[in-house]
Amino acid sequence: MSLKNRIAEAVKAAMRARDRERLGALRLMQSEIKQFEVDERREPDDAAILAILNRMLKQRRDSIEQYRRGQREDLAAREEAEIAVIREFLPEPLAPDAVTQMLEEAIAEAGAAGPKDMGQVMALLKPRLMGRADMGEVSRQLRARLQELAGG
Repeated sequence: MSLKNRIAEAVKAAMRARDRERLGALRLMQSEIKQFEVDERREPDDAAILAILNRMLKQRRDSIEQYRRGQREDLAAREEAEIAVIREFLPEPLAPDAVTQMLEEAIAEAGAAGPKDMGQVMALLKPRLMGRADMGEVSRQLRARLQELAGG
């Protein structure tokens, strides 16, 4: 079953269960997917939906940070609940050591020798790690590793 269909089925189940918070998060997901369809004028495949869900996760993490700085724990808790619903539709996250191993493999595959090769390595990593790791953290790890390789 496609990711889009799984989300639609989850919406129906949340409606039957009268779970307002879950339903709200699922409808936000559907809304983002619909916006993609309108903007791109095409049906999103699972990879596009994963990219949408990852973007939604990042937005919510940023919001939580802002809410906590503003001492609005109630709003941060709502964002965390949405994150939990979004994660249900993402692949199982990779362990940090597995991410590091994939990072090293991609560096070797690209023949990267320093920070100037970051784009090449990220191009290899992105499809492999999408939805399974925080790409911002992967980028930071990669930058640090490439600087080590360059001797600095």
